[in-house]
Amino acid sequence: MNSYLVFIIAVILIGYLLESVVALLNLRALDPELPAEFQDVYDREEYARSQEYTRVTTRFSLLQNTIMTVLTLAFILSGGFNLVDRVARSFGFGPIVTGLIFSGLVLLISAAAELPFTVYSTFVIEERFGFNTTTVKTFVLDIVKAVLLGALIGGPLLAFVLWFFAIGGSLAWLYCWLAVVVFTVIIQFLVPVLIMPLFNTFTPLAEGELKEAINTYARAERFKMKGIYTMDGSKRSTRLNAFFTGFGRFRRIVFFDTLVEKLRPAEIVAVLAHEMGHFKLRHIFKMMAATIIQMGVMFYILSLFLMNRGLFAAFGMEHLSIYASLIFFGFLYAPISLLLSIAANYFSRCHEYEADAYAVTSTGRPGEMISGLKKLCVTNLANLTPHPLNVFLNYSHPPVPARIKAIRALAGRKTPGRQGRINCPLCNRPFAAGDLAWSAASDRLLCPDCLAEENSCGCTDE
Repeated sequence: MNSYLVFIIAVILIGYLLESVVALLNLRALDPELPAEFQDVYDREEYARSQEYTRVTTRFSLLQNTIMTVLTLAFILSGGFNLVDRVARSFGFGPIVTGLIFSGLVLLISAAAELPFTVYSTFVIEERFGFNTTTVKTFVLDIVKAVLLGALIGGPLLAFVLWFFAIGGSLAWLYCWLAVVVFTVIIQFLVPVLIMPLFNTFTPLAEGELKEAINTYARAERFKMKGIYTMDGSKRSTRLNAFFTGFGRFRRIVFFDTLVEKLRPAEIVAVLAHEMGHFKLRHIFKMMAATIIQMGVMFYILSLFLMNRGLFAAFGMEHLSIYASLIFFGFLYAPISLLLSIAANYFSRCHEYEADAYAVTSTGRPGEMISGLKKLCVTNLANLTPHPLNVFLNYSHPPVPARIKAIRALAGRKTPGRQGRINCPLCNRPFAAGDLAWSAASDRLLCPDCLAEENSCGCTDE
């Protein structure tokens, strides 16, 4: 049997088994006992409802994963990709246009397979638990807009990649990488101005206590922005959220209208302080730089497998092509992608702790941050007891109980009379939150010197 086919099938099955085991462990980790930390915001009935939501969504995810795995294997083994390639070639266009048709058809088939699950999740599960506010009209329009944007933005980018690989020779991967980097930077400026308004309405925050509190905090942090907006998140869901978008003078602060309704002004400022912490500590730029480097490595490895006859034979293809190589490479790259996502999630969780610390020190009000996090948990029916393996593999944010524990520890170590300063738990010297970094070894924030010493010897003081 073709060695590439054996590898691809093994990757798919191992990935399926891993996701299934993690889901089952997550279900077993559910604890019916309400944590003492949340007894002031949860009653037992609502807490039981949050656990039922986790059970329902996890079981549905298991079903979806099983069906999609079977469909994927059946499509590969039955020569589905070759059939799509025949259809794409039947139009008689050149390799670039044929590649766009092939990729579009593959994406269309994948989306069609996923659509029933999306519909059921949105209009049955989310509806049952009071989250869904999406109308059928909005749902359909979102799909149409996404398809059009994919064609208008993704199509030209894919065409450039195919063209570079066709004429670029041994350095084609470098040209593709640079083109994608430029595209990524440009899209960061276009998203808040042109793309996001296609899906949501952004309204300047009304004058009042909240806007004044936000402006006061932003001035204190010397943070310049284009404006403060609310977004009609309630158009699709009752969930709460907030985010920064844009760069430079185009920076915007955006709050879901649901968040403005559910949280007090002081709690919203704490949420804002957390998001500002990401900006001030350059988390966004660090993660973007890591993503850019990862893309470069990916394009280089991809260049090694272009037009590989063994790989094409694994998928039962009659013709070699650059465009099919891009899709087939995705199956080979899956294990590397998993490892990179684990690393990205680890650093993201560290960044969340650091942003929490920034919020605590810059506002001086840890209680507001804690109460805001609790309300987010209650409103979003968050799972308070996820299994550690699920957190390790899939969580970009630490579980809220862990974040609250870290915030309480930080609040207890603030230096008397030194606003915005925290004592390092090892050397007891005061530092600004931005000078501390998260230590996975001892599960806490440490100063640079103590962190380096701990990493070098692998020891803790506990």
